[in-house]
Amino acid sequence: MLAIDTLIHARWIIPVEPDNTVLDYHSIAIHEGRIVALLPTVQAIANYHASTTLTLNEHALIPGLVNAHTHAAMSLFRGLADDLPLMEWLNNHIWPAEGAWVSTEFARHGTQLAIAEMLRGGTTCFNDMYFFPDETARVAEECQMRATIGLIVIDFPTVWAASAEEYINKGLALHDRYRGHPLVRTAFAPHAPYTVSNAPLEKIRTYADELDIPINMHIHETVDEINHGLTHYNTRPLRRLDQLGLLSPHLIGVHMTQLTDDEISRYAATGAHVVHCPESNLKLASGFCPVQKLIDAGVNVAIGTDGAASNNDLDMFSEMRTTALLAKAVASDASAVSAATALRMATLNGAKALGLDEEIGSLLPGKAADITAVHLGSIETQPIYHPISQLVYATGRDKVTDVWVAGKHLLKERVLTTLDEHAILENTRQWRDKIKKYD
Repeated sequence: MLAIDTLIHARWIIPVEPDNTVLDYHSIAIHEGRIVALLPTVQAIANYHASTTLTLNEHALIPGLVNAHTHAAMSLFRGLADDLPLMEWLNNHIWPAEGAWVSTEFARHGTQLAIAEMLRGGTTCFNDMYFFPDETARVAEECQMRATIGLIVIDFPTVWAASAEEYINKGLALHDRYRGHPLVRTAFAPHAPYTVSNAPLEKIRTYADELDIPINMHIHETVDEINHGLTHYNTRPLRRLDQLGLLSPHLIGVHMTQLTDDEISRYAATGAHVVHCPESNLKLASGFCPVQKLIDAGVNVAIGTDGAASNNDLDMFSEMRTTALLAKAVASDASAVSAATALRMATLNGAKALGLDEEIGSLLPGKAADITAVHLGSIETQPIYHPISQLVYATGRDKVTDVWVAGKHLLKERVLTTLDEHAILENTRQWRDKIKKYD
């Protein structure tokens, strides 16, 4: 028998690759943070001796979910300014609140709250965009969460930097600090076409090519953004980005609710990615991303929650369900974005957008053991005919019991192992009391 670290026996394993595959009564063998094998449980018991063995007779094991767009620290603004359109929400509420409250301590406590929420919801990797990215990276590293940290760039001064040049320089320093880190990666994160001018975008394009890292940006989120582009640059934002050379496999366009058919074709030809944030777009009435059209054109489409200030949660199970249902309505086609497609969008497609698909996003031998265990034995998920459909259409994040990142058990029977839940709740209450006093 081969000695390994961990052996997990499950009722179902859903590896995502190959598509629409469900393995009954299978087990995952894990050693030194990586998947060694997926095999029938009877064979696993005969072949492996594990230091830790876990039997999950009513569970499905899926790849850890990849939340491809977050503003983690903004969790402390959850519910601060609801039921408002995007530009009013930003200009009159969020940006003033950020000017008053965002700091190193705010970023630290907000990120701890966000990561705790994400782990309890089965997310093992997130792609962030916010101020004090060094603090977000530090928290992710401390609690052993996988993350891509956005190197934020914006034209106007904030508490993080005074100019676009300073944002870029600070970002480059952070990239150097985490170069080669096993869990923490970086991506350039220019905020949006209406907040970043041409010169910084050209520098970002050059650096992203040199460093071979993604560029993560809000693009075509609202009609207001389109009108701004036409007024100030005499062209639609996506066309401007194309003229600047940003449309490439490095680009991750977030939201993308305002797209023409020609733009979809051009975008697909460049190999750029899209992150769909359906619930945030719905809440802010930003528009509808044409997900099925993008998929049909060959675009890799992932899923993100956006920040908890505009969602108001970081629940990828809810996002999967909304993604599938909304896509059917937008396409007027009940077969659009199947359950298996939605699950792939929330796992492997997110990993691909971040350049991590050789490492995570599916359960294959050799990949990192980023795994989420979902209990399907309760009233709410019975009867089970098709486990993948059940995961997307009938299951909630409350059914997540265990989570592993690189083989480390970060959520164990709903208990966080690398974060102090009581301390997080107390810090969050203190921030609420301070912010509410001046709201």
